[in-house]
Amino acid sequence: MIKTECLEVWGFQHAIRGMRNSYNSMDKSDSKFTHNSTIIGENDLALMKRLYKAGQSHRKWARQVMVSMDITAPLYWWKQFDTYKVGTTANSESTMHTIMSKEFDMSDFSFDSAKQVMTQEYLEQIILVLNELRDCYVNFDDYIKHGAIVKDIPKDSVFKTLIELLPSGFLQTRTVTLSYENIFAIIEQRSHHKLSEWQDFISDLKCLPYIKTLTEEDSK
Repeated sequence: MIKTECLEVWGFQHAIRGMRNSYNSMDKSDSKFTHNSTIIGENDLALMKRLYKAGQSHRKWARQVMVSMDITAPLYWWKQFDTYKVGTTANSESTMHTIMSKEFDMSDFSFDSAKQVMTQEYLEQIILVLNELRDCYVNFDDYIKHGAIVKDIPKDSVFKTLIELLPSGFLQTRTVTLSYENIFAIIEQRSHHKLSEWQDFISDLKCLPYIKTLTEEDSK
């Protein structure tokens, strides 16, 4: 399971200006920019396509077009996404604050494949154990007072145990800022990945302005 929200794109105007500077061809630029819209002209788009096809070292304009979005995805996907840290910025939910804010339930996890392999009761048992650990941490003094846990066990050990047992399907939201160059790299490197989240994410990326036009021509 993966979800993208709050997408914003900016920077085409200065990216095209920089692209044209390299060729001393500002007089050929035909794009139109207003406060609310960006319309890339045929001349500029043709040059962008040519530089895209020439490869990463030639399409410097793509590093200056920026995208911001909120991504909700399981931890196992985020581990792979961190490959693209160069040129990206991300602010994520605090795992500690998130898991302590409320009890766990099924909606907190991406169990799409697990539900096909394991029984509902087994998955519910996992969540039950997590909630018991959470409750123990939140109400630690009461657990000690009533002898529910060994007195010498540190409170931090309960929290660390919860983190150690937290399934990698736990969903986390991050606000991510990246460039079109990062997006091109993701499309080129992850289009045939076996995780369905990558396929869904790339489908969302191809809905960004001009991404499909640029990348699909390269595949023809």
